Amino acid sequence: MPTRHVTPNRNPRRRLAWAGAFTGFYPTSAAELSTFGPITRFLYAARSVILVISAQAALIAGLLAATDRRFQPVPFLLLFIAFVVLHAISNISNDYFGFRRGHDTPESPRRRYTLHPIASGVVSPRALAVGIGILGTVALLIGGYFIFLRGWTAAALAIAGAGLLWGYDAAPRALKELGLGEFAAFIVWGPLMIGGGYYVLTGTWSAAAFLAAVPYGLGVSSILVGKHIDQRGYDAGHGQRTLPVLLGATTARRLTIGMIIAMYAAVVAAVASGLLSVATLVVFLAAPRAMRALRVLSRPAPEQPPPGYIGWPLWFHRVCLVHNRLYGWLFLAGLAVGALWPGSVL
Repeated sequence: MPTRHVTPNRNPRRRLAWAGAFTGFYPTSAAELSTFGPITRFLYAARSVILVISAQAALIAGLLAATDRRFQPVPFLLLFIAFVVLHAISNISNDYFGFRRGHDTPESPRRRYTLHPIASGVVSPRALAVGIGILGTVALLIGGYFIFLRGWTAAALAIAGAGLLWGYDAAPRALKELGLGEFAAFIVWGPLMIGGGYYVLTGTWSAAAFLAAVPYGLGVSSILVGKHIDQRGYDAGHGQRTLPVLLGATTARRLTIGMIIAMYAAVVAAVASGLLSVATLVVFLAAPRAMRALRVLSRPAPEQPPPGYIGWPLWFHRVCLVHNRLYGWLFLAGLAVGALWPGSVL
């Protein structure tokens, strides 16, 4: 069927393509993505569909601050923007250094499950550099604001976060090559974003925030471990000593199962200790997805994808991501109830 060429103003799909970058729509070819505008192409290059995990981390910190009646809208908005911006920079950096160092070859999982922004040619290195420059400037300005607001503790948190994001893939010996990338993800999206985020929002530390960081950090880490299990064969042959490469596929799958179970155990412990509202037990509504994830993780991945499957060869990554997305929103719903009625039975 021939392709219809219409102007962007008359094509709803193209007008709203930027929204698709956040909801999971992926163009089927570089030629299709090239028809979209530079902002839309950059959003796909930043893998905006996964930025939800940083948005959720910011919302968790904000709701905990609201529960303690310490919420301030301007600092929260800036924190939300900073988390999403830093995550976008990390995603772009991952692709840039993966391609530059020869890891993202045509047969690599990264090039197979979706378009690679640089290798496909849809986003030029110059455009990425400009985009990173803009995002980096935004992050630095927000960081300066929080340092002015909270002092050198905020500076230490910012340096720690930037160092871990840089060390994950941009360092000469990247953390993900040393089996430490998965642990770094837990620290960044758990204690650093949620515990540290609460601090820069309120100027105080919170045991509840750090305990809430545990299940969420585990969820994000489960996504990354699942992805690295999917890529284990390729990574092992290209010097990428991720945790599943070091542990082996079976042990890594068992570890991920334990992480998913611990996500629920941590919430129960937080509620039992009185640090989180009983309403956060609503996360158990995600139990059916958790059970599916456990079933999938209990056996090796199939040799071939099921009919109609999108995103192959990612298999364990997908089931962990689907579970964590729902878990995160339910966790937020429970925290929101606790923020509205702090100290109540809920």
